[in-house]
Amino acid sequence: MKNIAVLGSTGSIGTQTLDVVRGHRELFHISVLAANSSDELLEQQIHEFEPELAVLSDEAAYARLKSRYTGKTQLAGGRQAFIDAAAYPAVDTVVTSMMGFAGLEPTMKALDAKKNIALANKETLVVAGEIVMRRAKEQGVSILPVDSEHCAFFQCLQGEKRETIEKLLLTCSGGPFRGKKREALIGATKAQVLAHPTWNMGQKITVDSASLVNKGLEVIEAKWLYGVDYDQIQVVVHPQSIIHSMVQFCDGSVIAQLGCPDMKLPIQYALTYPTRQSSDFERLDFWKLKDLTFEKPDTDTFKGLRFAYEAGKMGGSMPCIFNAANEVAVGAFLKGAIHFLDIYDIIEQTMMKRACILEPTLEELFEEDAWARSYAASLLET
Repeated sequence: MKNIAVLGSTGSIGTQTLDVVRGHRELFHISVLAANSSDELLEQQIHEFEPELAVLSDEAAYARLKSRYTGKTQLAGGRQAFIDAAAYPAVDTVVTSMMGFAGLEPTMKALDAKKNIALANKETLVVAGEIVMRRAKEQGVSILPVDSEHCAFFQCLQGEKRETIEKLLLTCSGGPFRGKKREALIGATKAQVLAHPTWNMGQKITVDSASLVNKGLEVIEAKWLYGVDYDQIQVVVHPQSIIHSMVQFCDGSVIAQLGCPDMKLPIQYALTYPTRQSSDFERLDFWKLKDLTFEKPDTDTFKGLRFAYEAGKMGGSMPCIFNAANEVAVGAFLKGAIHFLDIYDIIEQTMMKRACILEPTLEELFEEDAWARSYAASLLET
């Protein structure tokens, strides 16, 4: 029986993680549930899974839940309580499914407590990849990817030596604007941006998918997970989202991982590795499968991917700056304060404004994140 903490349990990945647990009650016990502010959904999850601890980082949401809950689960509230939940003693594996830079601190807390990580929070590796991977190695714990693309790489590399990797072929759906040029995106509405053709995700990651920033984040994540150079990571647009990613080896062979577009499969694999468990997930029907097509990404129109490569190759604190600027810009877009294409301008101006710290400490990364957010927010007022 594996004891699990789900950080971000009311979000898209968190709720799908609980779907996986429902299918394998004999394998998993939910020890900790932690969310931001969705107190009503968290309460439903508490009643169903009966964790030892449940946390809401939003104090007002915590107060609402505490005022009506009478069960046995211990409740806690506030940002620090959310972070501390990652180190809950009974937990074996922490699923980090919260969104954005906010995932870094609880992930580091979990690593310091020698917890294995099922990583759905890619920003943790984007902003502090070297520090995080070094800490995991020092602590003797694993970081297993939950992203479908990185889970695909992980599966393709089973039994292979890392030095035989020639290229990681990172697939990309292309989002709702695939094939469109910049002029066509000038008046893009929130509804159009959020209309992803393949995946059902949260709003922030869906915007990132439309801008290709999300694929850029995954490029940086891949660099740290698999120890390759950026020149070895090639993004391939594959709109059907059937091939989740591929590895090309030094002899020219290419191994791909295929499956229906369902996040529960990589979640389950991360939780059950090194074994495979049965599931009732949808299967591919190759008699009905028609076309698998591939394209080169348009990084002139979708500059988020280009900026990510630039930030990653600069290294140091620049991926942190890139990520922070994007988080501020996407938040502003979702509130209707800026246009879709303004996201790129805010990222670019923020990156250009700040000198790169080549070997930042964790404390310096928190400072750089705060600076980038402040500067990006100031651009919203101009």
